[in-house]
Amino acid sequence: MHNTRKISESIIWVGASDRRLALFENMFPLERGVAYNSYLILDEKTALIDTVDNSISRQFIDNILFALAGRQLDYLVVNHMEPDHCANIEELLLRFPNMQIVGNAKTFKLIDNFYDFNAAGNYLEVKEGDSLSLGKHSLSFYYAPMVHWPEVMVTYESCEKILFSADAFGSFGALSGNIFNDEVDFERDWLADARRYYANIVGKYGVQVQAALKKLSALEIKTICPLHGLVWRSELDCLLGKYDLWSRYEPEDRAVCIIYGSMYGNTENAANVLACRLAEGGLKNIAMYDIASTDISMLIAEIFRCSHIVLAAPTYNAGIYPPMLNLLHDMKALNVQNRTVALIENGSWAPGSAKQMRALLEEMKDMRVLESALTLSSSLKEEGLAALHSLGDELLESLK
Repeated sequence: MHNTRKISESIIWVGASDRRLALFENMFPLERGVAYNSYLILDEKTALIDTVDNSISRQFIDNILFALAGRQLDYLVVNHMEPDHCANIEELLLRFPNMQIVGNAKTFKLIDNFYDFNAAGNYLEVKEGDSLSLGKHSLSFYYAPMVHWPEVMVTYESCEKILFSADAFGSFGALSGNIFNDEVDFERDWLADARRYYANIVGKYGVQVQAALKKLSALEIKTICPLHGLVWRSELDCLLGKYDLWSRYEPEDRAVCIIYGSMYGNTENAANVLACRLAEGGLKNIAMYDIASTDISMLIAEIFRCSHIVLAAPTYNAGIYPPMLNLLHDMKALNVQNRTVALIENGSWAPGSAKQMRALLEEMKDMRVLESALTLSSSLKEEGLAALHSLGDELLESLK
């Protein structure tokens, strides 16, 4: 049975959701599943915008056949060649052998990389700004390289002013019938997943996202149709504003996120004492995470959200506690910048993690590391409280 919704009278959402997948890209936890979006345009010619992941192929094909109602599929536009969006190209070619595959030169190179079928005779190559008429509807194509793969392009439909945005503006989270942003509470139920998706999937490429935003600002856009998550048909400024902030590495909130690693509870205790000091100083909504039991993707999302970060870690094998070291490497890989960081280290005989964390943070751009690092020798003692209070007060002062 089909599972479709109308974007408009001529454009139909034919995607589906996977609630069984535990890890996106076999890395990122999916507490609410994930949606794979695809869109069918019905005009004098028919055009499908991207396909979906193998996991939902049967539902996807049922949706397309229902929506086509016996018509042929004339075009398949491939905005992005990641396998969760292109897994059904061969299946569609078998059903619609005259279908033309619309993409750029890099698109076709990646098709050849992934698949063994020979579809070169079906390729229709487009370049920046090229248009394709379907009748009343007209598609224009704009390159968005490294948002987040080199072949990525976006497709703009000028009649209804719809942007098919590939992986840009997407989110983790399965769709439950309500596919539009104005049918859900975005701030409450979707913002955290949208932020985590951006930070971990696209976050490294802020410069490229800024270039894409500048290019797209010349278009009149009424609806944004991404490949994951909600379809946006209202309050576009909210979504575009978040992307502008995230891609400039500006924090959303003047807030503190405390991330600690603790083998026996002593470093955790110091983090808790610091949190109380901050709360007594008037700070609200302090976020705190045990790095050993929190997925790094969630910590990266919080680092994108918060202006101030506390990293607290034991010294381990004369180095940084391994989960904290992994986080720092991920921060650098994802181009995290423009944050204020406070450090807490612990070591029973040779504490050294703060110096090493500081060195890694200094390799990142515009990271301000507070001077008042707290050093523990096994546990927090009365004489260490003054240093901890000094660190808390410096954090509070920097938040003003």
